[in-house]
Amino acid sequence: MSGSEGSTYTQPWYVTYTYAMAAVILTVYAMIVAKPLLMPLLFAGFLAILLVPMCNFMERYRVPRFLSAIVSITFSLAVLLFVGFFLIEQLRGFAEDAEMFTQRLEEILQSADAIAAQYFNLDVQLNLDYLVTRITEYVRENAASLTRGITGAASTLTTMMLLPVFMFLILLFRDMLKTFLRKAFARGDKATEEKVDAIISRIKTLIQHYITGLLMVIGILAVIYSAMLLIIGVDHAIFFGVFAAMLNVIPFIGPLMGSILPILYSLITMDSLLFPVAILAGFYVVQLFEGNFFTPVIVGSKVSMNALMTLLLLLIGSQIWGLAGMILFIPLGAILKIVSDEVESLKPYGFLLGRVESDKSEDRSGLAKRIRKLADRITSRFTA
Repeated sequence: MSGSEGSTYTQPWYVTYTYAMAAVILTVYAMIVAKPLLMPLLFAGFLAILLVPMCNFMERYRVPRFLSAIVSITFSLAVLLFVGFFLIEQLRGFAEDAEMFTQRLEEILQSADAIAAQYFNLDVQLNLDYLVTRITEYVRENAASLTRGITGAASTLTTMMLLPVFMFLILLFRDMLKTFLRKAFARGDKATEEKVDAIISRIKTLIQHYITGLLMVIGILAVIYSAMLLIIGVDHAIFFGVFAAMLNVIPFIGPLMGSILPILYSLITMDSLLFPVAILAGFYVVQLFEGNFFTPVIVGSKVSMNALMTLLLLLIGSQIWGLAGMILFIPLGAILKIVSDEVESLKPYGFLLGRVESDKSEDRSGLAKRIRKLADRITSRFTA
């Protein structure tokens, strides 16, 4: 090294850029290859952290840890089975309406064919048999790609069967995992160990508040959507309302997907265009309240990121892990923000992920503050 004794060597920018790009490419490649392992492990980790308070409550009364983990997981699976049973029962109602649905669709296609012939001089010859034929031809021509997609979905479902196993092991060895993180990052330094404990505590609180807040928002939206569709007069309103509320876990895209199904159903089965227009307007108004009131107030600022980073994480997650990535990358981004806020060299990235200080819609009204306090009280009861 040349120059004075105290001088330091600085790497050229292109060397730093190459290292950074190589790290990003390798990380993304590893995430894609390890998806069958990482995806259920992350889901299991988030759900296990949510169940920790229930396990701690039972263990305070001298219930063995393995038994508390089994009881907690069994309870959560029972809730999921109840929701699945409800959705299956609602789907049976659609099967009973299949003949009426087919007849109405045939009438709409004939009307569209008549309009195309009258106003555009087009002989399209739209009918249900024609559509079935075209769909059959499309399936035959794209059988290979469709088979790969179905195989991938089946593989994902099979992998998700590992969730209870991972959840049980994480709950069983949660103290050991916490000690490992201390040893790995603190290396015996007391100050660093306290910082690691603080990060672990904040991450645990974040995940618990995020999931419980999300479940509360889903419950509120399910009631509002169902009531709105019942008032409009849509059949299977409760199913459409619950389904749309569940899709709300996917930011930006989920609400749009949830509104399309009842709009199409009303368009086909109801006589007037006012019904789908009313449904569209109703979903739009509810989403305005959800995006600007329910989610900011109930979920809270602890898990909030700015809209730009949220959308970016959503797109990155969809490209890497598909639908599961769209769900997982939002809490992962919030965890990354917590770690960045505690590590000095990463604080600029934590600032980039966070919200602007003035963007606090939950503090704009007394009603919002009261609902926020009530939500915090409910959340703390389940996560204490």
